[in-house]
Amino acid sequence: MLKPALAYVLPVFATAFVIGALRVGLVAPRVGPLLAVALELPLVLTLSWFVAGRVLSHWPQTPRLGMGVASFLMLMLLELATALAFGQTPGQFLAAMATPPGALGLTGQIGFGLIPLFRQPRG
Repeated sequence: MLKPALAYVLPVFATAFVIGALRVGLVAPRVGPLLAVALELPLVLTLSWFVAGRVLSHWPQTPRLGMGVASFLMLMLLELATALAFGQTPGQFLAAMATPPGALGLTGQIGFGLIPLFRQPRG
């Protein structure tokens, strides 16, 4: 279950990291942080849908709930590590989730964790 979870979370996180950098540097200053997250979210969730399909095709017997929970926990650890690397404290990381853009982002992260429950393997 850990290999499929890693195979799911790593490409999505890496791509979302790049999209997030563009969001913070280019989009948010023009449209505001909430709209910027709202524009980013469908892109990342669509990517998650496709990656989950590929992973589930490769590991069709993977327990989907376990994969979703494990990948969500890995994602949150990666997000925390990124926040710490950019100088945030754990408290600041958690406080950011209480803002409207942070809450929307957290909702997307929960959606990311739920996708394996609903996604059928690519066929």
